[in-house]
Amino acid sequence: MEQIDIMAVGGFQIGQAHDPAAGTGVTVLLFDDCAPTGVDIRGGGPASRETPLLAPVADAAGLHALVLSGGSAFGLDAAGGVMRFLEERGIGFDTGVTRVPLVAQSCIFDLAIGDGRIRPDGAMAYRACAAASRTAFAQGCVGGGMGATVGKFCGASCAMKSGIGAFAVQAGAIRVGAVVVVNALGDIFDVDTGRQLAGLRTADGRGLRSTEAQMFAQIERPRDPFSANRPTATNTTIGAIVTNAAFTKAELTRVASMAHNGLARAIRPVHTTADGDSVYASSVGHERADLNAVGTLASYVMARAIGCGVRAAQDGFGLPCARTLGTA
Repeated sequence: MEQIDIMAVGGFQIGQAHDPAAGTGVTVLLFDDCAPTGVDIRGGGPASRETPLLAPVADAAGLHALVLSGGSAFGLDAAGGVMRFLEERGIGFDTGVTRVPLVAQSCIFDLAIGDGRIRPDGAMAYRACAAASRTAFAQGCVGGGMGATVGKFCGASCAMKSGIGAFAVQAGAIRVGAVVVVNALGDIFDVDTGRQLAGLRTADGRGLRSTEAQMFAQIERPRDPFSANRPTATNTTIGAIVTNAAFTKAELTRVASMAHNGLARAIRPVHTTADGDSVYASSVGHERADLNAVGTLASYVMARAIGCGVRAAQDGFGLPCARTLGTA
């Protein structure tokens, strides 16, 4: 098995656009063909669009595009710009009247960063589509990762800047990659060393402490329980697995489910009611492969893509990144 560039998986383009001042953005995966796709949503507060299309019993064969963006539920408007871009190019499900592009989307909550009145919209997503590339993918504080942050259990003042990351591998003829926007309530860990990379900072802001320890301590303080209604407790890690292995929607739902193991390895705590963690899995090729092996690879690349998103981030909006803190 060897590491490859995410774009080497093939079968899709990626485009990104963002508003640096507002602290939000959008990342779009444009598939060459209608890609069979599954999804597994584990977090308690997701913001998503058209995920029912991906149910194994739904008639839709797959997706023409997948959108990962900021803006919380307001950002779901961005998918309209992707649909317009694809319809203009004759891409979509033929209804006899027009072609209807099948576009799913998930959003992170980044309204507390920058200017929360500005959210990704159709125009921003259209620009991302127009900028799509088969060869280049920027990581860090770009696209859907522009407003990503982590470690928010004790409030924004103790959080850190994060971003979007990617990681891919090839094993024989099989290629599996992950793209993920890291916007977690919890802390981020290096999956090889177990070392904390980012997350909840100490009171002086110069070091790291454990979100889990803070959470456990609150069990002893029932008058001050953690609540998903806190303004700083609005998170979500969203990501996508892409593989050149040929699978059905039902099988890809299993791949997406197994990819969540990567979140659990790299983020602690994860899948809380204050997160909307969602993972998609898309087939962009025709290679035959074992489902369990690809699902295991999906977990592997997802965990490492999370670390890449944290390591590539830059300081922003008054929050330091892992490189500045010296923990990357």
